Amino acid sequence: MEAFPLLADPVPAAAPEASLPHPALWRAHELGRERVGVCATGFDALDVELPGGGWPKRALTELLLAHVGIGELRLLAPVLAALQQAQRHVLLVDPPAPLSAWGWCGLGLDAAQLVVVQRRPDDRTARGPLRRRLPAADMWWAAEQALACGHVGALLLWLPARLPADLLRRLQLAAQAHDGPAFLLRDAQARGTTSAAPLRVWLQPAGADRLQLRVVKRRGPPLVQPIVLDLAPTLPTSVYPRADARLAEHRPARPAGETAAPAARTTAPHAPAVAGAA
Repeated sequence: MEAFPLLADPVPAAAPEASLPHPALWRAHELGRERVGVCATGFDALDVELPGGGWPKRALTELLLAHVGIGELRLLAPVLAALQQAQRHVLLVDPPAPLSAWGWCGLGLDAAQLVVVQRRPDDRTARGPLRRRLPAADMWWAAEQALACGHVGALLLWLPARLPADLLRRLQLAAQAHDGPAFLLRDAQARGTTSAAPLRVWLQPAGADRLQLRVVKRRGPPLVQPIVLDLAPTLPTSVYPRADARLAEHRPARPAGETAAPAARTTAPHAPAVAGAA
């Protein structure tokens, strides 16, 4: 009999990647999906690195600051302005300094749609470990009530670096009922602690009217390279070279494998600073 070569079994076609069973799950190599929606940040370079493409709704976002006034409010100005245009108020809880209505208007925001909740005078003048460790109980109550009421577009809450973990979990649970972003602004010393916030971003100055962002935590793979954004300028362009040179003198060495931040700078109309927190 004539022998016929055995035919190998055909290689099966690769099965399409199965969808995940729950929208709250994500693969380690992919950005998570925000099933409850996001608000665009106003910065394309930042949107592409955030799950869903913007600041998450119904969740906490922690902004970890090298120090107050490095540009955190200019970073948030686009999303706050968009919420105000939708006739939603912005609530500021315990800001670190008096606010300037003129400065807010210069960022395209309506000061009449801001609601400010201040710490009691006797609490604000407190000193010692209690002032550094725990915010006043009424500040937490105001934040939780604002997230639950449905009338606030965005919440900005300034907090100390050290906090009990259960307080952050309570606030994250309250944020799940809030159809908008909720921002916690804390000292960068807190970046090494655990947090219930799904998104944590470390902010550092990167030159005059420029901000460097490191995504410390997100629903997705780690982001090795920092993001450098040009903010609405508050300084004349003539001072940029001097400010950048001064920053370079004090900039620490970059971690191995990290490339330098881009040097190109965009220009924008001059905008005034916001007193207390630029």
